This record gives sequence, structure tokens and C-alpha cells, in this order.
Amino acid sequence: MVGAILGEKIRQTQRFDSENRRIPVTEIKAGPCFVVQIKKRKVQLGFGQKKEKNVKKPVLGHIKKAGLKIVPRFLKEVEAEGEEIKIGEEIRVGDIFKAGDFVDVIGVSKGKGFSGVVKRWGFAGGPRTHGQSDRERAPGSIGSTTTPGRVLKGKKMAGRAGGKKVTIKNLKVLAVDEGNNLLLVKGLVPGVRKGLLVIRKSKKIINKKEEEN
Repeated sequence: MVGAILGEKIRQTQRFDSENRRIPVTEIKAGPCFVVQIKKRKVQLGFGQKKEKNVKKPVLGHIKKAGLKIVPRFLKEVEAEGEEIKIGEEIRVGDIFKAGDFVDVIGVSKGKGFSGVVKRWGFAGGPRTHGQSDRERAPGSIGSTTTPGRVLKGKKMAGRAGGKKVTIKNLKVLAVDEGNNLLLVKGLVPGVRKGLLVIRKSKKIINKKEEEN
């Protein structure tokens, strides 16, 4: 059985529990997905739809070989167990998840462009007084004196922020709407609206205290 499904972020909203506490909620359109290819312990899923003219011929042949009538917008490999899966099979969100499950959501974070160290790494910056009018958001010293006499690799400096693969673990599934292919999870997930998300079952064992929250 497939242990994950592809989806896209719709919006961030909120709900209120029985004690009137506000809960941040992310609405995800999860599936339906189609099995395009089967490997040893992985399955390639197709999700979404786009025009055939915008797809390269090798990819189009790969999709038609699976017997799909639509051209998926996204193709992604996910983990699978067992041998019950067939090429061309449709996988829906209700087949994998139910309310109360815990999931990991994988996506690409929003790109923020070239950013300084205060925005990118959370640096405090220099003092605002004592004549340092131009050092408030500066990184400060980056060297290591004579030994080794160079800037070490991996030093936190200004650069392009965001646009990286991010995994948010152990989000609780609040509701599953099989009719509209919707998945509501507690908390926020990475990425822009209509961006690709991979939702998989959480591998961590959740203790009772976390379940209550």
C-alpha cells in the first residue's frame, strides 16, 4: 500500500475546538493520484492536470504507457509496501488517511530573494549607538585571525533565502473530506498556494500528551 499522497496547498485558515481555543489549520487538496510507475519499494505518482502540448514527448510517452487519460502536472516517487498496487490505479486521500492520524508534510519554502543576515539567519545586528550609524544590520566579523587566515566554509552570511525543501513533522489530521479530496491538518505547511506537497504517514510514535494537544 502507498504510504503517502501528493497534494497542493489551498489556503491557511483556522478552527475552534470544544474549549474555544483557536487552532491554525492548513487546507490541502490531496489527490486523486494515479500510479504511473512501480519500482521495488517506491511508486511514482501523478497528480494534477496540465495541457498535453506543454509536455515533452519522452514524458508524454511515459505517461501514456501507464494508460492514463490525463497528463499529470506533477510526478513524484513515494514509498510503498506490498504488491497490491497496479499501474494506472487511482489513489484517493481516504484510502490512506483518516481523522486523528499524524502526518509529515514536505514542500519547498517560499523564496525570499537575496537577504541580509538579520532576515536570513536572525542575527541581532550591531549596537545602534556609539557612532555605528551604518552597522545596525551588518554581520560583524567573519574571519578567524591568522589561523587559519580565511573564512571557513558554511559561515552564516548574506545570500539567497528560502526556496529549499522543508519537512514539517507530526501534524495532526483534523478532517478528511473524501468527496472534495480535501485534507485539513493542524498547523502550517511550507510553500506557496498551489505548490506541490508530499503528505506521508508520520513514522514517529506520538505519546498520549501530544495526542491530547
